[in-house]
Amino acid sequence: MPKTESAKRQPKQLEHGHSPDEIAARLASVKSPSHLRDVIYGGVDGAVTTLAIVAGVQGAGLSTNVIIALGIANVLADGFSMAAGNFTGTQAEAEDVERLRAIEQRHIAEAPDGEREELRQILEAKGLSGENLQLATSAIASRRRAWIDLMLVDEYGVSPTPPAPLKAALATFGAFILAGFVPLLPFLVGLTNAFQVSIVATFAVFFAIGALRSRWSVRPWWRTAIETLLIGGCAALIAFGVGRLFHA
Repeated sequence: MPKTESAKRQPKQLEHGHSPDEIAARLASVKSPSHLRDVIYGGVDGAVTTLAIVAGVQGAGLSTNVIIALGIANVLADGFSMAAGNFTGTQAEAEDVERLRAIEQRHIAEAPDGEREELRQILEAKGLSGENLQLATSAIASRRRAWIDLMLVDEYGVSPTPPAPLKAALATFGAFILAGFVPLLPFLVGLTNAFQVSIVATFAVFFAIGALRSRWSVRPWWRTAIETLLIGGCAALIAFGVGRLFHA
């Protein structure tokens, strides 16, 4: 039976409520940086690099022990390297936010009229004018932290909430370890068709990570899943092909 026009137009359920109390609670909650990128990056890279080693060694016709040794070394060493690199990079971002915040604090103290004019122009660009513009400028300028937060976003293009380097590193390392061990498990448990199972299991990981991405995307889950699957599959194919060049 065809859907009625009213059923077709029924709005989707909204992600959160909009009562005054719900809005106040949501805005008052502590804002923490997202580690979605760290988890996705670590998981995909862990699965890709380990599968590449497995495929390369398999393509070269070397023993299972070589696959296990190189795979474990990759998971632990490369996972730590990625986590350390992410920690350093994220720490640099956090320090840059604090540096810019200190600059704005000093400028407001030493050149308040100039900083107030910057604030006025930013608000004017957002559509305010006349008396509303002057009132908004004065209101925000009376709250030093809110003023600086707005300048960080609109003058420097950075988030006023600094990233968390340690949490970012742990998220990357954890995702890398979990996904990176998947291609090795069939060899560790001694399956006779370990390579085939490793390929299927790892491709399932790629698909799952891609599908998970859709929760934070406007694209359908199958599209992000296939995209991630293709990235991982290409890496495995390249590694296997290189390994075949050195097959005894």
